Formats: sequence, structure tokens, C-alpha cells
Amino acid sequence: MSARAAVDAPRAVGLGERRPRDLGAEVSRRADSPGVPFVALARQHAALRDELRGAFERVLETDAFILGREVEAFEHEFAAYCGVGECVGVASGTAALALVLMTARIGPGDEVIVPAHTFIATALGVVHAGATPVFCDVQRDTGLIDPERVKELVGPRTAAIIPVHLYGQAAAMDQIMAIARRHGLFVLEDAAQAHGASFDGRRAGSLGDAAAFSFYPSKNLGALGDGGGICTSDAELAARARALRDLGQRRKGAHVLVGYNERLDGLQAALLRVKLGYLERWNAARRRHAERLRTGLPHELTPLAEHPDTPCVYHLFPVRHPARDRLVELLRAHGIGVGVHYSPAAHRHEAFDALPACSRPAELPESEAWAREELSLPMFAELTDAEVQRVGAACAAACGELEGAHA
Repeated sequence: MSARAAVDAPRAVGLGERRPRDLGAEVSRRADSPGVPFVALARQHAALRDELRGAFERVLETDAFILGREVEAFEHEFAAYCGVGECVGVASGTAALALVLMTARIGPGDEVIVPAHTFIATALGVVHAGATPVFCDVQRDTGLIDPERVKELVGPRTAAIIPVHLYGQAAAMDQIMAIARRHGLFVLEDAAQAHGASFDGRRAGSLGDAAAFSFYPSKNLGALGDGGGICTSDAELAARARALRDLGQRRKGAHVLVGYNERLDGLQAALLRVKLGYLERWNAARRRHAERLRTGLPHELTPLAEHPDTPCVYHLFPVRHPARDRLVELLRAHGIGVGVHYSPAAHRHEAFDALPACSRPAELPESEAWAREELSLPMFAELTDAEVQRVGAACAAACGELEGAHA
């Protein structure tokens, strides 16, 4: 029996015919039943408990709690993983974005093209560097920055492009880099959701002039606190970033730049070193779950399009539906953890009202559509087969309820 048929069978006994007061009781009953969490970090950490404790003990014995040997070791290991010469550990993904732009001497008077469908941190990094974000529309099928729209936005003040590898899928970097090279622009990958993602066989982090990563706990490679990283093969840029993150110091007591306190903790680096060894198998598990989810989804839900040259590592598993908000309510009533991401679109946030120079086009139709219709289903490596099946069945049931309500 298909997932859709399996959940439709119980409905035949009368759920669609119940009076409204009975439907409330049904929702309450389902909400109380065991569900599928949106994310479950405790499962990951339980499997690594001894190794994580060992890393903690190692840091405890060295007294290197900020920067130090563990950070240096992680920087070396993550740079090698991404296929670049340098990694600079910093305090967060947002700090990584801002510091990269500062090291590239992009700031006041400069414009940086960013997608309108992204987490607000992408644009905040630009603002923190003193530059102006210029919001660009995205592709309908992937939610990634649209190279054709990028071409239209390049102007005399444009200094950089920030393609975001959203949801764990690399942006169209061949086209982005061609535009950048034609106009002499800096390209900063926002790879906060793309640990291990690739484009045409090359890993995210090695595709532009530099890349910014987040190690927020729920990322594919997440710390047990906040953290971020800058990847590049430009040694001079990396050296400047190291100084900027550490109060402008090139060496102890020699402050050569007006810097910031954006250093990665030694403990987080040690924990990330443990997790890095598991990243490939976790990403493979995410891809398996995504494939099974795709096959079980009802036709009413539109999943993310995945292109052969950009295999997605599924930090999130987004789908779209025109009645998104009501569907979210129904799925949660079925016990399914659901997220809504990047709604409103980045350029619609009140924070940018105070920035009159911020370029916010009147119409960004694809970004607005994603903001209205996107919801994210549970996605993490430790999902069980039974949970994946339950998510698909709940999606079919919820879509059936929506259809019945409009019949």
C-alpha cells in the first residue's frame, strides 16, 4: 500500500465528516502522540559521548580555551577537507561573513549583491562591514541566487557577490564566477549550510575567492555552541582575517589593525574535530533520507530541485505548498516537527528600514513566493526509516485534509 493510501484508509471512516468540534479533539489526540522531531542533536551526541568527553578533557588539561592548538589543528583539518590552503576559525558564521568583506577591503561606498531568499545574516554581514546589500531574486526550483538577475544588478559601485549555498546545495558557481571575473568582483561563498556540498566535483568553500561557514549546533557540522570559519586559498587574506578576529593583532601585543573580538573557542574546535570525522557519513545519511522522503511525498508538495553537478547535502529538506501556514498547523497536529525558513524574505525585514541606501527592489517575485510557500520537514542523519515513512504519511494525510476542507 502506498503512503498516501495508507493514511487515506483511516480517513474513510469519517474524519472528513466530523463536525468542527470533533476535529479539535482529533488534533489534540495526535499532538499528544509520539512524533518526529525537526532536529534531535541528543541522538548525535549520544553516539559520540566518549569521544566528545575525551576532547573536553584534552582542552581542560591544556588551558587553551580561546584559539590555541585545538583551533590551529581544526583549521588545518577543515581547510584540507574543503580543498583550500587556509581556514580561519572565528566566533560565528555572521562574523565570518563580515570579516571576509573587511579583509577584502569592501566597505562604505561599496555594494554587495546578495540573494533575497536567505537567512538575514547574509545581508547583516554586508552591513557590519559598512557596505550596502543589493537584494537579488532567486531561482524558482532551487531557491538559489539567479545568475541572470545578478547580471542585471551589477553597477559601478558593485564590489562583490555573495552566492548562498542554501539548504546544502551549491549555487551556480560557474556562472557566478564568470560574471565576477568579467567585472572584477570579489566572490564570497555563504556556505553556512553547505559543509561537504560540492559543485562539479569541488567542495563548497573552494569555489569562490573565500567562503564563510557557520558551525551553529544544528548545521551538518555543528559545534556545541557557536562558531564559524573562513576558508580561502589567499594566504594574505587569511593573515589579515586572523588579525582582525583577534583585536587586530599580528602577534601578541602588536595591534596593527582596528580589530574585533571574534575568536573561535578551543573547546568548540576540539569538538568540531571529533565531528568532522563523521561528516561524510552523516551527509550520506541525509541524502538517503531525502531520497526516501521524495518518493513518499504527495504530489501537492513541491520539493527542492537537485541538479546532477550540485549534489545537495540537505541541511534542510524544504518543500513548497500554496497553503503553507495551514499545512504547518496540520503537520504539527500529526506530531511532525516542521520549520518555516526565511519568511519574510530578507529584504522585507524591518531592520533594513533604517538603511535608506539599502537596495530593495519593489518586486522580487520568486523570493516572495519562497517566503510564502516554504516549509521544512525533519532532516538529520539520525532519522529512522520508520520516522521518514511517518513524515511522508503525515504529509499525505495533511494534504488530504486540506483538499477535503476545500471540497
